[in-house]
Amino acid sequence: MQGVFTGIVEETGQVLALAEQAEAWRLRVRSKLKGVRLGDSVAVNGCCLTVAAVARGVLRFDLLEETLRRTDLGGLRAGARVNLERSLPAQGRFGGHLVSGHIDTAGTVQIFERRGKNHYLRVKFPTRFGKYVVEKGSIAIDGVSLTVAEPGDTTLAVWLIPHTLAATNLGELRKGARVNLEFDLIAKYLERLPR
Repeated sequence: MQGVFTGIVEETGQVLALAEQAEAWRLRVRSKLKGVRLGDSVAVNGCCLTVAAVARGVLRFDLLEETLRRTDLGGLRAGARVNLERSLPAQGRFGGHLVSGHIDTAGTVQIFERRGKNHYLRVKFPTRFGKYVVEKGSIAIDGVSLTVAEPGDTTLAVWLIPHTLAATNLGELRKGARVNLEFDLIAKYLERLPR
């Protein structure tokens, strides 16, 4: 089942385990999200995953090798915090931007530092995605809807407000860390239109 998200993180869950099983990799996350059921779509660090089991505040997801290859989820360790967002209900409030939960690529943090009262984050990504990055456009970084402040062909930069640092796992980033990137969905569709 596929969901639609907004990039507004509902909570940070705690990874209990990521372990290889016979048919898939199994990710277990402790969560306080209410009303999550078997088969629901939940974005984990921005990656749309299907809930395979729910029991006593623990969500289980089965991951394919393609998911581990394309995202930062393969590097998760027990105790790590992950951004969680349930898919948008039809009557839900739309607070961020249109996010599919399909990660385009993992980027690498080049700079994450405090500058005055603000926090500056610059991420490097493969050249082929530069065409989707525009000033004041939208980007989802680890599932968080953010506004591009500095676009580039291979990098983008955003500024993070205190609430984002407190409500997500982005405040834990370090230089060299991998992050999930989903570029603007509308820009990707426009690219495919006949000219």
